[in-house]
Amino acid sequence: MKLPKKVLEHIELVEKSLKEKEYRSEPKGLYEPISYLLNLGGKRIRPALVMLGAEVFGKPGSDCVEQALAVEVFHNFTLMHDDIMDEAPLRRGQKTVHEKWNVNTAILSGDAMLIQSYQHLIKNVSGEKAVKLMEVFNQTALEVCEGQQFDMNFESSDEVTVEKYLEMIRLKTAVLLGGALKIGAVCAGAEIHEQKQLYTFGVELGVSFQILDDYLDVWGDPKLTGKRPGGDILANKKTFLLLTAMQDASGSDRELLEKWLNEKDQDSRKVEVITELFEKMGLDEKAKELSTKYYQSAIGALKEIDVPESHKKDLMELANQLVKRNF
Repeated sequence: MKLPKKVLEHIELVEKSLKEKEYRSEPKGLYEPISYLLNLGGKRIRPALVMLGAEVFGKPGSDCVEQALAVEVFHNFTLMHDDIMDEAPLRRGQKTVHEKWNVNTAILSGDAMLIQSYQHLIKNVSGEKAVKLMEVFNQTALEVCEGQQFDMNFESSDEVTVEKYLEMIRLKTAVLLGGALKIGAVCAGAEIHEQKQLYTFGVELGVSFQILDDYLDVWGDPKLTGKRPGGDILANKKTFLLLTAMQDASGSDRELLEKWLNEKDQDSRKVEVITELFEKMGLDEKAKELSTKYYQSAIGALKEIDVPESHKKDLMELANQLVKRNF
């Protein structure tokens, strides 16, 4: 994915700032896991959004690097704890913290990361702006937790609807994108209605991207996605595609779907059969249409912000790279 030059510059600044971040030397068991996880890399799109959000309203993104770090450290904190809940052995191709150390270490180091994110958030700001940043950050963080709980609930529930799924991905994934942009807007002193428009842009874009991710798991080019096609199908993961199929399939299609959802041994054939069923039901087109609908809603919200178009150019280009390039 070819990111806008400005986005790449912000990502580079975030990487540099993370590497320069000083940790206390003791106790090593608390701080080494934090450094380990942050140094595993990542796209760093979320902290870049903080800086882009500030630039929409004329403030240099580099002035908000501490707030950008707050979002990135918080995001990695959620990953550290999510990995424990998922019992995941790997993160970005390396051992997860709870595997490399232990569960208790991962819990405590994650707690420390959350505290560090607050330290970054209010660094170099004070008074009313600090309070507003805390309000936005707290609401975003709480909703991310809600989304994670819904996601865990879905694993054991047979009553997950498409509507509930869309709400889950809004909370678990999209609100952090919107929150990052809103934090940047607050840093820049934007009006409340402008903050809301930018937040809406980020949330709608995030939902669009997650629906696209469901689509790409089945029909994406493995050379571009880096994933084995049909991974979600093999895991019976409740995606937009599977939930829509379960909701709409009837007769022989329903019987076929239920038969292969219970299949344990024929991986390649399972992916093939369910993919064919998805295509028969037109779910590939439905997913693209819904992703595009959210994308267009995001762009509409961004266009309503009354600032020079040049201030929004990088966000427009980033949105296009994240979503539209894949269709």
